[in-house]
Amino acid sequence: MCVFCKIVSGDIPSSVLYEDEFVKAIMDISPASRGHVIVLSKRHFENLFEIEDEVAARVLIVAKKLAIAMKEELNCDGINLLQNNGEVAGQSVFHIHFHLIPRYKDDNIQISWKPGSYKDNEAAELANKISGRIK
Repeated sequence: MCVFCKIVSGDIPSSVLYEDEFVKAIMDISPASRGHVIVLSKRHFENLFEIEDEVAARVLIVAKKLAIAMKEELNCDGINLLQNNGEVAGQSVFHIHFHLIPRYKDDNIQISWKPGSYKDNEAAELANKISGRIK
């Protein structure tokens, strides 16, 4: 059983902000900033590629409601919604979860990448190829 499954089942204690039949939201024990929350699917799905649509929709609805409450209570300047899929993408716990990270002016949190570019027509060609695989 993974660490997030143990948190969902109550085997590992956590500070719970929200819970329903699909979702559990907890305070991150190693926060990137004050108020950092993790939104978990209560059912185990390894990543975004596996999560069922109904559960994914519910998780995002809850994340939105939490983000609004966090902005009001914490008076933060913004919030990052972060979700990683695969080790190369930074996933370290293989149970789908979303981070809500409150952002404050000059907080020194770095979530960035170097912008790239496409050659002529490359973006449109890639969009066509990917959209042809949507099921």
